[in-house]
Amino acid sequence: MTYLFRLMIPVVLLLSLSSAAQPDLSRYNLTWTRPGQNAGESMPCGGGDIGLNVWVENGDLLFYMSRSGTFDENNGFLKLGRMRIKLTPDPWAKAEKFCQTLKLEQGYVEILGELDFQPVKVDVWVDVFHPVIHVDIQSRKPVSLEVIYESWRNEDRVLTDGANQSNRSFLGAPVKAVVRKDVVGFHGQDVLAYHRNDSQSPNAFDLCIEQQGLSSVKDRIWNPITNRTFGVLVRGQSLKPAGRTKGQYASTEYEGWRLKSKSAVLSHKVAIYTHVDQAESLSQWKEDLMQLAETYEACEDHRTLTQDWWKQFWQRSYIVINDKQEKTTPWTLGRNYQLFRYQQACNAYGQWPTKFNGGLFTVDPEFTEGKQKYSPDFRRWGGGSFTAQNQRLVYWPMLKSGDADMMRPQFEFYRRTLKAAELRSQVYWGHRGACYTEQIENFGLPVAFEYGWKRPDTYDPGLQYNAWLEYHWDTALEFCWMILEMHRFTDQDISAYLPMIESCLVFFDERYQALNRQRSNSPLDPNGHLVLYPSTAGETYKMAANPAPVIAALQVVITRLLSLPDGLITEDQRAYFTDYLKRIPPLPIRQREGVPTLAPAGRYERIQNVELPQLYPAFPYGLYGIGRSDLEIAINTWKYGADREGQKDYISWHQDAIFCARLGLTEEAAAKTVRKLGDSGRRCPTFWGPGHDWVPDHNWGGSGMIGLQEMLMQTVDDKIYLMPAWPKEWDVIFKLHAPGKTVVQGKMQQGKVVDLQVAPSSRRKDVIVLNGGR
Repeated sequence: MTYLFRLMIPVVLLLSLSSAAQPDLSRYNLTWTRPGQNAGESMPCGGGDIGLNVWVENGDLLFYMSRSGTFDENNGFLKLGRMRIKLTPDPWAKAEKFCQTLKLEQGYVEILGELDFQPVKVDVWVDVFHPVIHVDIQSRKPVSLEVIYESWRNEDRVLTDGANQSNRSFLGAPVKAVVRKDVVGFHGQDVLAYHRNDSQSPNAFDLCIEQQGLSSVKDRIWNPITNRTFGVLVRGQSLKPAGRTKGQYASTEYEGWRLKSKSAVLSHKVAIYTHVDQAESLSQWKEDLMQLAETYEACEDHRTLTQDWWKQFWQRSYIVINDKQEKTTPWTLGRNYQLFRYQQACNAYGQWPTKFNGGLFTVDPEFTEGKQKYSPDFRRWGGGSFTAQNQRLVYWPMLKSGDADMMRPQFEFYRRTLKAAELRSQVYWGHRGACYTEQIENFGLPVAFEYGWKRPDTYDPGLQYNAWLEYHWDTALEFCWMILEMHRFTDQDISAYLPMIESCLVFFDERYQALNRQRSNSPLDPNGHLVLYPSTAGETYKMAANPAPVIAALQVVITRLLSLPDGLITEDQRAYFTDYLKRIPPLPIRQREGVPTLAPAGRYERIQNVELPQLYPAFPYGLYGIGRSDLEIAINTWKYGADREGQKDYISWHQDAIFCARLGLTEEAAAKTVRKLGDSGRRCPTFWGPGHDWVPDHNWGGSGMIGLQEMLMQTVDDKIYLMPAWPKEWDVIFKLHAPGKTVVQGKMQQGKVVDLQVAPSSRRKDVIVLNGGR
């Protein structure tokens, strides 16, 4: 059963985590003293791999339910449904008695009300160890309960091209995407609802296979779509079926299945059991769901274990700024850092990565952008497809926050799809290596829209026919680097990922030797270097030769591989990579304003987007910055290296704060971070966006976390630099993780670092305190 996997990892963590004291995070609790107006004013709640959007509207408690892996035939990321909880009498009728709080340290949402001057308390929480959602109700006066499971997928629905932003392979496709209806009904005293992917319908996997000419190898490519089944069982103490209802929420019609309590009592408990699996048969899926419910109800105190997990989670790390000055701008940055880390942890143990474009917390799109009148399943930039440049920013901050165990879903994404990436190289070009593209479906092939539905017949079948994405293959190398950095930080076993890393490197070697041989009858340039052309620097500098991000990635990944012990790479591999390193061309340099700067590429033909990839050698690849030589070249690049308006910005995936912190530019890093991690302008302060993407924008929050961490601590080789870009006027209490299984914690007060603790103590000699200056 799939839920057993999520049970295994957290238990190990609880046994191994430190019991060090931590600051009181209760002041960071998110508290609202009035009900919401709509789902756009919802509060995040979750755990394990489940996310809820919780709000109270017109006397009803509502929440959307999302879970990692709920991909339909179109590879849309569907919600599990919406719950509506009605209490009679209504404890929230007196608005002045209403209080809804996200209790960060315990990981749940508490909603308070009142009946006849007596308190009513409703707790909404998710079990971290099992895929179960709970609603616990306590009242001093008897209340009746009505629980309604609401579904808007009650009939087959053909999607328009606008709605296909959630299923991007069907954008412009010759066939229509059809969202198949769910099966919902009463099951004894419960409600059972599920979606099972229809094997007879057009699906995203078959669509991409046929479009991209891979039918001959279809059986060798992993297919996560077929037989995928997901759903819920809604069960409550002393509840019985009470008929069906219909209605409309926002712009979407729905049907509801009602359960009602047999009488008014002082306490109610509702449990919603969720299950996601690629079951061979529907009967097997149902049997597994029922077994989950039966075994769960007979087990230990799940809530205590879950709250213990959250307690240990917050002990891993923290950044608390100006803790004595609540509601000030620096204090708010610390609050939002912690709150967004909570959102990340809600998918700590999912089988799929956290989506950059909303994570588990999207709502009806008209509350994000008013013109988008689609169902609650909608999100821009796809459901089951992933955009690597955005995904990376969700996961980089987990190293220093001590959450490396939460990075596995992203790494597994690439490991599972390795065969598809290698088959692309073999089928299209006849050589080895893994060719991962930038916009990629969860089975490892390019999104069909970005691959191109109107491709010229003579166009290279291995390329995406897309002006932003042509030759954009190097983002997989960044995840290779992330895996190697995770190993450096934690010493975790990465042997399962080394074949993927090797294959990514082999691809660049063989692809560009082959391309240069076509042009010049020689695999290398006169200096014995690869000619990385045609290529790209991000999505911005197109038809580029020797782009900086590709060169930097190849340099650092190969160098780190060569530093691994013999047990992880063979002698033959070591010899190959030693020679390969010599074939990598030098980073390109150009003159700007009379000074040398990093160039985005040796040359390029056009500018397509607004990234700043000329600074990728500084972040993520660490070739320039504090503690490195030629720092002034990188600073010059920040000052003079941009080529168009918009390359410096703070929204979404822009990395300005990270770059400035890496370069020791304290004032600029602080100013950029204030804009990046400041309140979102929505009711939930960390529901940023949409920016370039969607709400809540997780690569916005992730890049903000990275920037704050880099201002506070940077790790260069064996050195740990503290306060390299930290404003002296920002007091801070911190605990962060560094390479070599090192934990650094302490305070900065009035510009001085105090109470510094480093574990293991042998690493104390490697700490260099800069106090906000280079």
